[in-house]
Amino acid sequence: MSVWKTAKLKDLPVRIIDGDRSGKYPKRNEFQDNGVLFLNTTNIENNRLNLEQANFVTEEKFDQITKGRLQRLDIVMTTRGSIGKVALFDCAFTTGLINAQMLILRTAGNEIDPRFLFYLFAGDIFQAQIRNFSSGSAQPQIPIQDLRELEITYPPIDYQRHIATVLSAYDDLIENNTRRIKILEEMVQMLYREWFVEFRFPGHERVKVKNGVPDGWEVTTLGQAVATLGGSTPSTKQPEYWQGGDVIWYTPSDLTANKAMFISDSKTKINALGLKHSSAHMFPAYSVMMTSRATIGVTAINTIPACTNQGFITCIPNERVSAYQLYFWIEENKDKILNVASGATFKEISRTEFRDFSFLVADVQTNKRFSELVTPIGEEIENLLAKDANLRRTRDLLLPRLVSGEVDVADLEIALE
Repeated sequence: MSVWKTAKLKDLPVRIIDGDRSGKYPKRNEFQDNGVLFLNTTNIENNRLNLEQANFVTEEKFDQITKGRLQRLDIVMTTRGSIGKVALFDCAFTTGLINAQMLILRTAGNEIDPRFLFYLFAGDIFQAQIRNFSSGSAQPQIPIQDLRELEITYPPIDYQRHIATVLSAYDDLIENNTRRIKILEEMVQMLYREWFVEFRFPGHERVKVKNGVPDGWEVTTLGQAVATLGGSTPSTKQPEYWQGGDVIWYTPSDLTANKAMFISDSKTKINALGLKHSSAHMFPAYSVMMTSRATIGVTAINTIPACTNQGFITCIPNERVSAYQLYFWIEENKDKILNVASGATFKEISRTEFRDFSFLVADVQTNKRFSELVTPIGEEIENLLAKDANLRRTRDLLLPRLVSGEVDVADLEIALE
């Protein structure tokens, strides 16, 4: 076992750089779709950078801001609100800027490896120390002076790199699977759009179109095509409704965190008594859940029977309408759904309004062909999601043990598949 050292962050070759807080900070109307990357706290998810909704500024604006400039292998950390979220700046961009609610940690020399330090900051020990900053504060924040005083324990540099290599192998495979999932989902969506929006399904050349609808297809409403359910929350004042919960009970945050077509588990569960004493309804696997208030239109297909809180409308597929058709119909009509939503405190769409949307039911043969084509793709997506979940569990078990020295990396036999 290598000899580990302990030192305060301020005594190590780690530079802490905060974001620009001057009048040069970009205003909302200065953001654009390309240019120099500008990171916000929302771009850090699950210890990774998510740049799908990233902002950019012009080269001229970048030249005006000298603080908070990113370099490759910098560690970015959120310092206000949701504090302590970290990510490694290792992507297609060579530089960028951070906002005022973040800071950069940059290593120098050959004492601390940046990847190891990133995993150390992502681990339970460091995160527990960070959480102490939030106690008793309405707006949690990390004072830089306090951050400098935190102690870290680390091995020699070669050992640090060995640990980082092991953990990054898990992250790389997760990232590859995530990219494959996205490609497969896009394939199914393109297929849905081609068949059910543009009406270029197999044999469409031989089908007459009347009033913009293929012959044999039925124009109806969503409520007539499928059954829909709402949700409910058992009384939180009754702990007996929650203790030992084994009933999957989704809240909107489960879906917003999931960011995938399928979902298999909820963060919070209720028990049979809680289900009985609420108006939540169990629905079968492979139903389609859509968030219906505040954050509207986030959608997922459950793979295990479940129920939801009141922030959902759940569609139950049938022989005429598959889960895939429902899922991608919602994706295609999200803007219309948002336009119908209303409310003073937060926007919401009622089940009545949702059920009134016009909906096309294809003929039996087209429905059958579509299901036969997309079901294997859906199964592959599920398989990749399950692999990712297993990889994350294994990595998350290893991470605190490796970065604390509890487990010697030299003794590990790792099978990533």
